[in-house]
Amino acid sequence: MKQNQKHIQKTTLNNGITLIVIENPTTEIIAGRIFCRNAGSLWEATHQAGIFHLLASVMSKGTRHLSSLEIAEKVESIGAALGTDTSSDYFLVGMKTITEDFSEILALAGEIIRYPSFPDTEIELEKKITLQNILSQKEQPFNLAFSQLREMIYGQHPYGFSVLGTENTLNQLTAFDLKECHQKHFTPDNFVISLAGKINLDQAIEMVENIFGDWQKSHNRNKLNPYPLYPQALDRKIEQENQQSIIMMGYLSPEITHPDYPILKLLTTYLGNGLSSRLFVELREKRGLAYDVSAFYPTRLDKSQFVVYMGTASQNIEIGKEGLYNEIQRLRQEKLSAKELEIAKSKLLGQYALGKQTNAEFAQIFGWYETLGLGIEYDEIFPQQINNVTLEDIQRVANTYLKDSSLCTSIVGK
Repeated sequence: MKQNQKHIQKTTLNNGITLIVIENPTTEIIAGRIFCRNAGSLWEATHQAGIFHLLASVMSKGTRHLSSLEIAEKVESIGAALGTDTSSDYFLVGMKTITEDFSEILALAGEIIRYPSFPDTEIELEKKITLQNILSQKEQPFNLAFSQLREMIYGQHPYGFSVLGTENTLNQLTAFDLKECHQKHFTPDNFVISLAGKINLDQAIEMVENIFGDWQKSHNRNKLNPYPLYPQALDRKIEQENQQSIIMMGYLSPEITHPDYPILKLLTTYLGNGLSSRLFVELREKRGLAYDVSAFYPTRLDKSQFVVYMGTASQNIEIGKEGLYNEIQRLRQEKLSAKELEIAKSKLLGQYALGKQTNAEFAQIFGWYETLGLGIEYDEIFPQQINNVTLEDIQRVANTYLKDSSLCTSIVGK
């Protein structure tokens, strides 16, 4: 299978690896993103929350042939960048180097992906570091408020847990668990390799075949456990003495493949993106209620969350909460003006274009779309979807998802 889209090409290798090449001959840098589908916290069992984060932390700390130090020396000796990471919906290996050294860094990435050794000492070290991060987040009001909100919205769904996991689940993870997880999820047919820079499709195929070509695809298909979600209105507060209090309001909302996804993205831009956003103007500029105020709607494979939040003085918690709620109510009751809608569209599409300037950004966005099942074509589809949003769409979506019956409110403060 081969597909062309401007200077972007896609092919699928015999073992199931999807390869995307964004050719950019104007630079001597190649950036790569290697995505693993069916990986990330969405695929974790409740009792193993955080396993993919630990896997990402440990995979680059030793392979069948290389120690942690040797891996670090190889990367540094050619001035390259190589790192592993995980998210809610996928696992990621990122790399960047000059063109002439790229085959070497891709081979090293292949070694890390296929043959991690999971040294016990490195596992214990990374567990300690992660535990410190978990404890640190509990001291940060924003993270604490978001953690509480996430639990209210998702319950025992994997998205209800931090990507880091919990103290309890992390302490129970073993080298055997990591090896089993790696063997189950890391198969070539789960991988998307996205490369951007001074490289063409034929060169990329040869390079990837040399490193990954003998990797046999698995015939075992990983399946998600169904986690039914039942939205309900909840209101919780954590008493904590801080310089500012955090108010968060959130609603269960659609996944990226839902037709209402682009409308909610546009709504987030209008409400909370920048100094001209409604929340900033109404609650900070006009009323002086907020130190910080915004909205976000993460892109997710499964149900997402639409969140508005405010940082305010402790004495303003009740009036701030009322202010946030009233702005949501206005969206449901009053249509935006045509000018407001056009400004929001221009802002969102302008920022979308600005997010695709470097090779790393190109490799990320096209690999990400492919990993989420949208295909590289979605880069052209998304702006069209935004341009097609109407005033009626905005009000319909606000009334469909931002309902009192599913409003969760999380507060941290005195």
